[in-house]
Amino acid sequence: MAKTITVFGSSKPVEGDEQYKIGYEMGKRLAQNGYNVCTGGFSGIMEAVSKGANEMGVDAVGVTVDTWGRMPNKYLTKEIKCNSLFDRVQKLIELGDGFVVLQGGTGTLLELAAVWELCNKKIMDQKPVACHSTMWKEVVAIINAQMEREGRETETVKAFDNTNEIVSYLKFKL
Repeated sequence: MAKTITVFGSSKPVEGDEQYKIGYEMGKRLAQNGYNVCTGGFSGIMEAVSKGANEMGVDAVGVTVDTWGRMPNKYLTKEIKCNSLFDRVQKLIELGDGFVVLQGGTGTLLELAAVWELCNKKIMDQKPVACHSTMWKEVVAIINAQMEREGRETETVKAFDNTNEIVSYLKFKL
């Protein structure tokens, strides 16, 4: 059975934007390497990842919530509806064998923090977490510096410059 990579990212980019292109490439590269994808199921990076994966013939699962009254993107092969934002985050984490964090805002930060904390506190098995973008590199460096001062694990979350590095890392870890 194929492993699933949950990808977190902004709902704001539109087709043609650089971040949309990165999301599309990420979905496509994951699919080419035999992974199914799971996203929050809506627009922006979530749509781009789903589109890239769907075009390569793998499952693109969307975990949605009615909070915003939005329609799921058309590239999903399956939609899972949740009752609340927190149920949605929990389901996205449950479905992932690994995680990719692309450009995003506070929602993406919430998702990254939840995965990181669950791994850090050993509430769930250690799973690979790969971040992409200058923003996340800085966040990872700041948090890891604090974790090191506290004598905690600093290898949980890694930051990368491109989708090829992320896929290589996931293949190595999974």
